[in-house]
Amino acid sequence: MPVDVAFVGLGVMGFPMAGHLAAAGHRVAVFNRTASVAQRWSGEHQGRVAATPADAARGAAIVFMCVGADDDVRAVAYGDDGALAAMDEGSILVDHTTASADLARELAAACAERGIGFVDAPVSGGEAGAQNGVLTVMCGGAAEHFERARPVIGCYARAVTLIGPAGSGQLTKMVNQICIAGLVQALSEGLEFGRRAGLDLDAVLDTISQGAAGSWQMSNRGATMAADEFEFGFAVDWMRKDLGIVLSEAQRNGAPLPVTSLVDQFYKRIQELGGGRWDTSSLIALLRPRSALRGAERF
Repeated sequence: MPVDVAFVGLGVMGFPMAGHLAAAGHRVAVFNRTASVAQRWSGEHQGRVAATPADAARGAAIVFMCVGADDDVRAVAYGDDGALAAMDEGSILVDHTTASADLARELAAACAERGIGFVDAPVSGGEAGAQNGVLTVMCGGAAEHFERARPVIGCYARAVTLIGPAGSGQLTKMVNQICIAGLVQALSEGLEFGRRAGLDLDAVLDTISQGAAGSWQMSNRGATMAADEFEFGFAVDWMRKDLGIVLSEAQRNGAPLPVTSLVDQFYKRIQELGGGRWDTSSLIALLRPRSALRGAERF
């Protein structure tokens, strides 16, 4: 059944996600800090543009947020103009931002004080997954709040899973980023090895992607990595933000992350060479004798 929802944050992910909600018939109010983006969204989708997060959240059964980092979430959640100030008792706040588990627990407590449900729900699948409505959503929170939000989240997801209590979604996203970081570095090394060995990389990728080495990264990034094409996808700047959250959490829980720590430094090098907005698959550029990134040194 259509419900009143709000979506705060219309970036490369939030813009299409909110669009899927409108396409499904939900009554959508949107807010974005850059007002022109919200106006552009309303030109493409049916919905109301709000002046503040509170204005968007007023009367909404579910409020979705998808912004940059912890402080960005606090900026749109708290204060007189924040979403929580206008949310009704019994409504639900769903945070799709990739943020810290501590923030998720903080928001869960703040919501509980107001009689509001909370679900931390970071996503995986990138811009293409958001546009095509096939994101993977990993959630933390109470089962009753999750079950109410799940069918609405399903408008832009192919998998929506409750992992555990508040913070569990963010911790699961950290596991996701750890796995991706090591995988992309290994894929980079394998492709560069194959290139130097004189192999046809297209044939190599077609062959090994059908076996135990196959992965989403190989299927979706292997060919572009071999061609030094990185002007798209999930930016290095965003990955470093995520890995910073991961490494901070690991310091607290004692998890050893030697490969993740090393890859984080490789991404730092990409940033220093001007590739902060390049896709995370640009790690391979650091292995090339003459990198696609001007001035990159050979590793």
